[in-house]
This record gives sequence, structure tokens and C-alpha cells, in this order.
Amino acid sequence: MGKPVVVLGIFNADAAYRAPRLPRLGETIMGAGFHLGPGGKGSNQAVAAGRAGGDVHMITRLGDDDFAAMARAVWAEAGVVPHVTVDAESHTGSAFIFLEEGTGQNAIIVCPGAAGRISVADIEAQADLIAGAGVFLTPLDQPQEAALAGPRAARAAGAVTILNPAPAAPLGDEMLALVDLITPNGSEAETLTGLPVTTLAEAEAAADALIARGVGAAIITLGATGVLYRRDGRSLHVPARAPGPVADTTGAGDAFNGGLATALAEGQAIERALRFGIATAGIAVTRPGAASAMPRREEIVDFLASAG
Repeated sequence: MGKPVVVLGIFNADAAYRAPRLPRLGETIMGAGFHLGPGGKGSNQAVAAGRAGGDVHMITRLGDDDFAAMARAVWAEAGVVPHVTVDAESHTGSAFIFLEEGTGQNAIIVCPGAAGRISVADIEAQADLIAGAGVFLTPLDQPQEAALAGPRAARAAGAVTILNPAPAAPLGDEMLALVDLITPNGSEAETLTGLPVTTLAEAEAAADALIARGVGAAIITLGATGVLYRRDGRSLHVPARAPGPVADTTGAGDAFNGGLATALAEGQAIERALRFGIATAGIAVTRPGAASAMPRREEIVDFLASAG
């Protein structure tokens, strides 16, 4: 199983409504569909890593409510060990997602609740856990003070630090200097560097800009084009692969990051780890949903074997 993967991030209960349009203020309309399920980038990445066979631990905050019970059930099914600060004065994170029928456009309201209060003290309380990690993975959906404290503690302990800079936000050089691997998609890389990312050559330039600011290496995810790994002036491009038609790309980035983290924690070389992450994402996008779409270890291994 390798060394532990420690994930810092948030859980959201996603309430998704489909309707022809948004109602006007004071108006009630009939919807065409509803789904309530688990979300939050950190949680999705932990579930991906856990299902992929990792020894995964999740640091977060939850309320004391039914959505917290949903989070714990999702993690238990995926083999993720929770390290939770229960914040009874707040609520577990939730999101209202409106999906417009016919266009696929969406409108989203996120209320992070307890997760919006993840603090440096929460990181310090998990010092022993982080000290034993092989990989520390975090997106940017918790407060940046905690997002900075996590990699700092992990770097001091000798863990590989992975930052998935999503949702996109400006980052200081202090944060980037603590990152062994940064994993933005094209638009996130553009936000961080101010450079366009539409081709492999442009992705290399953006990666070099991030490395110049202190990160060890950059992995830029490029959707159907695959991923570009860049370090020390050298690049490795791994094409995307999927075992069937693409159904839903919602959790693709989370699947890749979770699979990558698991492979690296097992000691796999970077090329094999990238392919493992690509296979994890490739299977996930053939299924609807995010956390529910994450594949099992045996599925990933079989897909890699069949893909050659």
C-alpha cells in the first residue's frame, strides 16, 4: 500500500437542480430533476486515492449534522480515514447547483460552513499524521492560511507535496516554494502565470514560469490532450486514455490527482505515476458524477494492462 496519503480539503454536499431556467425573485417553478451527492475537491481527491488503493487520510472540518454523516459514509466506503474537527457551531459545507436544461449552463452557490473555518490549529493538531505521510495533497478550497500551513508541515517532514491550485486563485512565492508538484489545468495555469495555455508548447512555457517561482515540477492537465510534466527543462507528455465514451468530466482533475498521489506514495516512478493518474481519470470520465465515478484499484490496473 505504500506510505500514507494525507489530503487537506473540504467536503460539500452538492444539491443539483435541473430546470428550464432560474426562477425570478418571488417565483416558484417546477424542476426537471434533482440529485444530492458528495462533493468538494479535497474530498473527491481523497475518495479517488482511497479507491485507487492508497492509505488515505482526510483532514477537514464538518458540522454535526446529516451532511457530516454523508461525508463519513462516503469516506468509509472508499477506505479514507477521517481526521475531522467537528464544528457544531457551524454546518457541513453544501452547494446549490442549478443546471439549465437545453444549454448545460450552471449557476452555483457554495456555503462552505465549517470547512470555511479550517485553521492553522487544525493542521498543527495533525502534526504526527503529517509527519508520517508519503504524499501530502491539497487543493485550494480551504482558507489559504491552512493551505499554506499544510505543505509547510509536510515539507518539513519530508513528504512529497502536491498542490492542485483549484479553484484558481493568485498564489504567493512562499506557497509555491513549498510545492514539489503543482497540478493546474490550462485555465488555472493561465491564472497563475498570465500566459495562455492552449498548446503543449504554451503549457511548457507556463510550467517553466511556475518552476521559476519555486515549484519543483509542474504537471499541467490538458483535458483530452492528456497531461504535460515539466522539470529541469525537460518535458513528458502522457496522452489521455479512456475505456469508453466520455460521459461526465466533472471529477476528472480530482481523479487524476488522487490516482497520482496514490502511485507516488507507493514509490512509483513519475512516468508510471502519471499513467496511473491518467488511467484513474480516464475511467472516471466514462461515468456520471464525481466521487461516485472514481474507479477501484483493480479497474485501474486492468485498464493499464489492456492499454499497453
